[in-house]
Amino acid sequence: MRDFLETQRLRLRRLESDDLEAMFAYRNDPEVARYQTFRARARDEIAEMIRAQADLQPGAPGAEYQFAVGLKADDILIGDVYFGVEPTGRQAEIGYTLAAEFQGHGYATEAVRGVLAYAFERICLHRVTAGADPRNLPSLRLLERLGFRREGYSPESYWDGEAWTDDVRYAMLAREWRARPR
Repeated sequence: MRDFLETQRLRLRRLESDDLEAMFAYRNDPEVARYQTFRARARDEIAEMIRAQADLQPGAPGAEYQFAVGLKADDILIGDVYFGVEPTGRQAEIGYTLAAEFQGHGYATEAVRGVLAYAFERICLHRVTAGADPRNLPSLRLLERLGFRREGYSPESYWDGEAWTDDVRYAMLAREWRARPR
């Protein structure tokens, strides 16, 4: 299935082999990778990640799915949204990455909102979590704007490839999603 979710300006779909070069470029951009848990990846690693997505069903228990985020107008890949559902099938974690030239235009907010609608309205998850580097203020604002609740601060909780890095944890319950202002 090519098209999976659509928002006003975006199409969130399965990653395809044609996405390799764009994904390789933005995931290797130092500005984009600055606050990510990954560092620069080789083309073959990204190609394998794309191949591994081919048979995954987004939202299936235990699935770690990566939605491709493309502009509806021309389907240019501008980023991706991680959507990892726990083996219980009741909770998930999200993460998002956007190419630098597409940041600051509301695309990440729109993409994450689309995945949250899928998570809470279509597959009826109970809870969705997200983490962010506390230095990444735009990401913290995005989560708060969407109605995520800050749950905790973990100093030096993960190794980012260069140093121990802090993590701010956020979560949203299905009932909070339903009660949020539209």
